Amino acid sequence: MNEDYVLQLKNIRKEYPGVVALKDVTLEVKKGEILGLIGENGAGKSTLIKTCSGAVIPTSGKIIVGGKEFSEMTPQLAKENGIAIIYQEFNNVGELSAAENLFLGDPIRKGIMIDRKAMEQEAAKAFAQLNIKIDPKTLVKHLTVGYQQMIEIAKAIHQDAKVLIMDEPSAPLTNAEVQSLYNVCELLKSKGVSIVYISHRLEEIFHLTSRIVVLRDGNYIDTLTTADSTVDELIKLMVGRELKEAYPPRKPFDYEKNTEVVFEAKDVTGNGDRDINLRIRKGEVLGLGGLVGAGRTELAQMIFGDIQKTEGQFFFKGKEIHPRSPREAIDLGIALVPEDRKRHGALLGVSVKNNINMPIYKSISKLSFIDTAKEAATTEKYRKELMIKTPTIQQNVKNLSGGNQQKVILGKWLAANSELIILDEPTRGIDVGAKFEIYKLINQLVDDGKTVLLISSEMEELMGMSDRIVVFAEGRITGELKKAEFEQHLILKMASDIQED
Repeated sequence: MNEDYVLQLKNIRKEYPGVVALKDVTLEVKKGEILGLIGENGAGKSTLIKTCSGAVIPTSGKIIVGGKEFSEMTPQLAKENGIAIIYQEFNNVGELSAAENLFLGDPIRKGIMIDRKAMEQEAAKAFAQLNIKIDPKTLVKHLTVGYQQMIEIAKAIHQDAKVLIMDEPSAPLTNAEVQSLYNVCELLKSKGVSIVYISHRLEEIFHLTSRIVVLRDGNYIDTLTTADSTVDELIKLMVGRELKEAYPPRKPFDYEKNTEVVFEAKDVTGNGDRDINLRIRKGEVLGLGGLVGAGRTELAQMIFGDIQKTEGQFFFKGKEIHPRSPREAIDLGIALVPEDRKRHGALLGVSVKNNINMPIYKSISKLSFIDTAKEAATTEKYRKELMIKTPTIQQNVKNLSGGNQQKVILGKWLAANSELIILDEPTRGIDVGAKFEIYKLINQLVDDGKTVLLISSEMEELMGMSDRIVVFAEGRITGELKKAEFEQHLILKMASDIQED
């Protein structure tokens, strides 16, 4: 083994029934470097890193760690050999506190008793190192997705790993939290820790890494020196073609012509939000800006009937509505694509076909018998339109890449013919090529007369796709901008406008 490399994956191949996920991929990580790993969803990135943890057993190939050669890993072997992985979809236990999750499986004890006070003190130090404010006693289920991800990062750092693999660690984070992540990465690098950094945000790859490995369709494509690479070059290697535009063109929304209000929130309070007033017109993309925890997702939950408002009124197509459950919201014509697709968006253990048809089974069934021809036709329609990569519509959604899982969720709501579609971080963890496809889909939705409420923490995406932006801070609306007024510094200023009672 080359002593410069702390981790080598040699000719890793992984075959599943009907599909080859990895085709003899080789990756080498030097001591104390940050190596970027990029590729479209479905390129094989997650499968490759899972071979390092034992979550995936390679069909063939070798894993070499610290001079030791393995044909496969186990979670225990990975831990013993100093490999820690922060998965894109995290493994926190909602009913336990932040501190208990940090020490999950390895609690601090005083004698035979678990020393919760000591764990809380150590957790506070770990969170402070990441510059995040989390009460160690808080149950994880009460934390936002962003904070839950930060606990995963703190957990991995606490293991004192020699090789730290990060799978989209910054996807749900605010700008301040991303800067804290950068600082931690640089600190670990200075201590000789090696990092494999997977991200669809190419600016992060250029900021952090010294080398970049590109995968496409399960194949190793190239390894590049970051300083000698360009964004256009990486995109072309990733997608196999050039993307000329970041956002597909769409006609400006005509506010004088399109006056029909599809949805209105009037003096709405609840779920941490206060005095929310907004209107969305038919065919409009209304963007909601703000930091993590600002109240945007909280509003979406109330509109969708997941959580009840305590005051105020909702109006949909001119009539007051009181959705007491997601089912009632769906029946009205309201859809939600949630930020946490694995917990709330898709049924992972069932097929693509079942997921897409879930909202419409009632309408395509007669006397409890499903019209299987309509079921298959609907699935094929959206599989083709959304370019969902799956060997068969019978494939379980859990076996698809993150981007394709998101497309299945979108297909479900398109099949339901929803009129107001709430997209909460719709491109989180999705590669640049798939993002462009989803942006085109959003444009198609509003061209077809649908209305979109877009929640995004990516400033460029928010400005690139919205007709109008309403900004949230601390559960209140702090500003509103039309397309011609969009400026990043104005949105950030509004998002930081914490109002006192």
